[in-house]
Amino acid sequence: MYESPKTPLWVWGLLVAAVCGVSSAGALFQHVDVVPPLLRASWRLQLTSIVLMPFFVFQWRKQDSTTKARMFERNTLLIIVGSGCALALHFGSWVASLDATSLTHSLLFVTAHPLIIIVGMGLLSALYIGYRQPSRLEIIGAIVGFSGAAITLLDQGHQQGGHTVTLWGDALAFFGAIFVVGYIVSGRVLREWMPIFLYAFPVTLLASLLLIPASMLAEPEFATFGVVGWTDAEFFPWFLALALIAGLLGHTGLNTCLRYISPLVVSTSVTLEPLLGSLIGWAFFGSGVPGRWTWFGGPILVLGVLLVIYGGVAVDNTNNQTHQTIGEE
Repeated sequence: MYESPKTPLWVWGLLVAAVCGVSSAGALFQHVDVVPPLLRASWRLQLTSIVLMPFFVFQWRKQDSTTKARMFERNTLLIIVGSGCALALHFGSWVASLDATSLTHSLLFVTAHPLIIIVGMGLLSALYIGYRQPSRLEIIGAIVGFSGAAITLLDQGHQQGGHTVTLWGDALAFFGAIFVVGYIVSGRVLREWMPIFLYAFPVTLLASLLLIPASMLAEPEFATFGVVGWTDAEFFPWFLALALIAGLLGHTGLNTCLRYISPLVVSTSVTLEPLLGSLIGWAFFGSGVPGRWTWFGGPILVLGVLLVIYGGVAVDNTNNQTHQTIGEE
């Protein structure tokens, strides 16, 4: 269901906490950048899977036979696999971007997925009759947002806390934004009937497993750290924080909110991540201050996303009023 006056108050509280949780991930990932990025992403998802597993078992035992059988239907399994692949690609490309650009730039580009959703809506509406076209305000918002992103690119070469802004790093973060849309949409479909941990655990576990062979093939340092190197005392506290705060509270919290709030609202709420994440990185890990073009272009990018969400809510409200009128007739 989409957001409405009946949305429980606790959902909005969870959304705030989840956004704060996911905002901490970038700074934490950058802090342990001695570990190669794909392996780092796998470790984070491995530990998150362990945290999610008891909740999965608890919810599984409570389900009736119909729900359990539906879990093994072909379409359900395909969506879970697709979501796991999307999550692996998202984390792999995003964590790699944290090594190749500044924290602020990585967070700005990886949270640009509401703009990608609008582009996708435009393409789908052109291909399929009856699919909703983006509204005028949503299109304007997308244009403004992409313009802001382009302005931030003028900071190429700027040093921020030991990391240099690069086009390649920004592109990796943007790919992360593209891939996370698949994860969000899959969650939206399955969460209509599937309890949160029955969805989150298999998807997270699959993503963690997919990243292991990817790291083995692409990262020569893999042998130095190993598959479960997060158990080392040097790394365990940081990856536990990633699993509990960014994973359980953050991503699982956002998935829970998707059952009550529009995916576009949830996605837009995460646009606070660049601000909150940069503050966390600056305050606790010395990540430095963004360049002047990022100060200028970043807010424009966020403004564009806000216009997108406002346009989406306006369309939803209009459709709800139309349905109510038809029902009264």
